[in-house]
Amino acid sequence: MTTPTIRVQSEDFDLQTEIDRLVAGRTDIGAVVTFSGLCRDEGGSLNALELEHYPGMAEAEMRRIAELAVERFALQGLTAIHRYGKIAPGENIVLVIAASPHRQAAFDGANFVMDFLKTAAPFWKKEHPKDGTSGDWVPAKDADDSARDRWLTPRTE
Repeated sequence: MTTPTIRVQSEDFDLQTEIDRLVAGRTDIGAVVTFSGLCRDEGGSLNALELEHYPGMAEAEMRRIAELAVERFALQGLTAIHRYGKIAPGENIVLVIAASPHRQAAFDGANFVMDFLKTAAPFWKKEHPKDGTSGDWVPAKDADDSARDRWLTPRTE
């Protein structure tokens, strides 16, 4: 089985470098799908988004999710990187790269990982507004649970 690359880090990442690292020397990969999540400025009101995580547990849960995706979609490669700390609007937060022989498995693998990262990995977000007021922790969204739950329904193929 393919071993996914999992990282939780404060430093930024470079999308092309990560793709190159994943596919280097591989001729069995026919599709690479990436998802890069960026910090929004929330209509110009956000100074930064602060991401916290539960060290050790966040990496373990990301690895569990990634291994499920590799097995379920027969991925040839998978990278998942999640940042923590204060992140300014426009900066990278998360990266998922899924590689497979065919496009649909890569798309599904990337979607699966993101849907479960949003709901199962222990990360928390706090907004820091430009007006200097104390920001709020961002609550979980029902839509994220619904996106995750579609993967829990038995597949009919």
